[in-house]
Amino acid sequence: MRTEKQPLWQPPAIAPLDQRLVAEMRARIDGKAKPPGSLGRIEDLAIRLGAIWHPTEPGAGNAVLLVFAADHGLTEEGVSQYPSAVTVAMVKTYLAGRASANAFAAASNVTIRVIDAGVAADLPEHPDLIAAKIRMGTANAAREPAMTPQQAGDALTRGYELAISEIQKGADIIALGEMGIGNTASSALLVHRLAPATLTDCVGVGAGQDDAGMARKRAAIEKAAARSDATAPFDVLREFGGLEIAMMAGAVLGAASQRRPVVIDGFISSAAALVAIRLCPAAQDYCVFAHRSAEKGHDIVLAALDAKPLLDLGLRLGEGTGALLAVPLMRAAARLLTDVADLSDVLAGNI
Repeated sequence: MRTEKQPLWQPPAIAPLDQRLVAEMRARIDGKAKPPGSLGRIEDLAIRLGAIWHPTEPGAGNAVLLVFAADHGLTEEGVSQYPSAVTVAMVKTYLAGRASANAFAAASNVTIRVIDAGVAADLPEHPDLIAAKIRMGTANAAREPAMTPQQAGDALTRGYELAISEIQKGADIIALGEMGIGNTASSALLVHRLAPATLTDCVGVGAGQDDAGMARKRAAIEKAAARSDATAPFDVLREFGGLEIAMMAGAVLGAASQRRPVVIDGFISSAAALVAIRLCPAAQDYCVFAHRSAEKGHDIVLAALDAKPLLDLGLRLGEGTGALLAVPLMRAAARLLTDVADLSDVLAGNI
């Protein structure tokens, strides 16, 4: 059996943030024309952005939301009240510019890219659709591995490449979103093994389930968990993950490899970030967790990573909606570092 020491897919080399730079940025922020600490966690965010971008000044003007879409074989077990056809319908809604993510992106001045990571249907070509399909949805993880090792590795690599491509085209910030019927079930399994935590604590209502639906969802997830005892990050991903989740994990690693911040949305995006960080712990330094989702299980991920989200608005939609709302805060934090006068200049009359 393959071990964690002999992985099929090798994560990229990512340098953790230099803590000396963090201290330098703290001193720089404390020297601004304001009482030290008076802008709270925005100061912490500015410090992180400064350290990420060093030696250049942080940029935050160009943000791109990557919305990864894919289907899950677990839906065969009744883990969602909606059929997989909804994934296709929502992809078309994004491309038509009429989804919640489109509205929030317009309000936040963020570009959206929609990626077919593994939708279980043939999608027509569209100028705003990136065709990156690995397969027509994952296999049913309650009965067999969701992906082959090759498919999981290919999905990670594709997400990595997509993030780097957007950065090379000028993106300062990569934000992550997703769409995939059944992906809260997949995420619950990933968090269960990689946090780790009990399945009971990880399973929530997702897109909305009644009592009978929740019973089916729990039974399917327990069946999947009993099928495999995988604990190594790559193995957990291929056993239980989704293609959109794997590509998001790759995108986290891609952004981190280029020293750019990546904005993590809710439960499913956070599960992808958890996979990425377990594969390459240094990637965590580049992750900004946008909000605390109302979906059960998200607090487990945040606690496992000691992550403090910027917002707490009761959101549980996904699509990158919470990440989009966090982008203006990142822009404000970057400008705190670059645009606000030093107190010494104010006192000396040099403004």
